Amino acid sequence: MERDAMIVAGIGLRAAATAEALDAALTATGQAPDTLACLETKATPALRDMARARALPLTLLTEAEIAGIETPTRSARILARFATGSVAEAAALAALRKTGHEARIIAPRVTSPCGRVTVALAQGRPI
Repeated sequence: MERDAMIVAGIGLRAAATAEALDAALTATGQAPDTLACLETKATPALRDMARARALPLTLLTEAEIAGIETPTRSARILARFATGSVAEAAALAALRKTGHEARIIAPRVTSPCGRVTVALAQGRPI
């Protein structure tokens, strides 16, 4: 990893996502992030509990902060609803940019086995 680099796990999830689904998707990325990021409207108790259990900060974003962000993967449904191709990828990128980091996706979104959670990793370094 680059010096002073940070890894953010962007998370997209449905309201019914369990802690197990969140853990499975995050584990499937194969890396340990420095922080988590998601839409403020999606910050479920299960997500907040997982962040606390893993001692990871949770960056909450608005829909406006992820709108228009280009992502490596694209879902037509997500594009129509959130104006970005992937909530998970856009959240990871937006969280880094919000803190003054250059950002790039290092692990495109992965989906939990139940399909209720997606996680993508972005890496950034201070600008």
